[in-house]
Amino acid sequence: MKDYADSPLIRFFLVVVMIISLSGCSDEKTATATLAPKPQMLVYCGITMVNPIKEIAALMEKELDVEIIITQGGSEDLYQSLRIAAKGDLYLPGSASYRQRHQHEGLLGDYIHVGYNKAALFVAKGNPLNLTNDIHQLHDENLRVMVGDPDSGSIGRETFKILEKAGIAEKVRHNAIHLSTDSRALNYSIKENKADLILNWRATAFFKDNREFIDVIDLPDDIAVPKKLELNMLTFSQYPEKARRFMAFSASEQGQAIFRKHGFIDKDSLKDI
Repeated sequence: MKDYADSPLIRFFLVVVMIISLSGCSDEKTATATLAPKPQMLVYCGITMVNPIKEIAALMEKELDVEIIITQGGSEDLYQSLRIAAKGDLYLPGSASYRQRHQHEGLLGDYIHVGYNKAALFVAKGNPLNLTNDIHQLHDENLRVMVGDPDSGSIGRETFKILEKAGIAEKVRHNAIHLSTDSRALNYSIKENKADLILNWRATAFFKDNREFIDVIDLPDDIAVPKKLELNMLTFSQYPEKARRFMAFSASEQGQAIFRKHGFIDKDSLKDI
């Protein structure tokens, strides 16, 4: 299993080049191998969900007899990459809104519900400033606040939906020291003491490299509504049956246990949203 991630701009072009290369050139090792190389499946995965998808991919590589390549990034950046390259098999964005937004373009085929994502406030470990779950703290000029860019990733889109509903979107935009491209950059701002308060996808606080630096302040469900995660098969997939088996495993009890372990809400735990 391979995993590709980099800075947003470099990553975008790297992904396109890498995807196009899957249909043609082989590397030296493959070219000299005596056995035919395994089929390569490509999964586009939003950063927040990459840990459970990596774990599932490691299991499914053996079962499907394939190599699974995972490219991670902001959900919109990933969609534009797959649209341009027209290569790949599966797409898991940070909320179902990306399917709704792009389905008319005909690239997103069958899909399956694999759980829920939820936004929360993040602070440094121990909450040194004694912050609360009041969303209005995001426009407090005495705090270093960072939020996501709505034009880049799922957390940015979700953030501004929450802020607009609360009537404070422009206040927060004006107060924020930066609009970050994705959840990874937001978490980095807390870990490197560049921000006091961020709004991010809750599950990312449970990543191994984040949990000792970050505390979560949960928001009420009526403010931060749990968002459906839908794993989409791409209509140009070269391996549709293998992609469907990957999808089915992700929604199975074993797959759901993996998602729960990484901080996500089980697909059957909430009423349909």
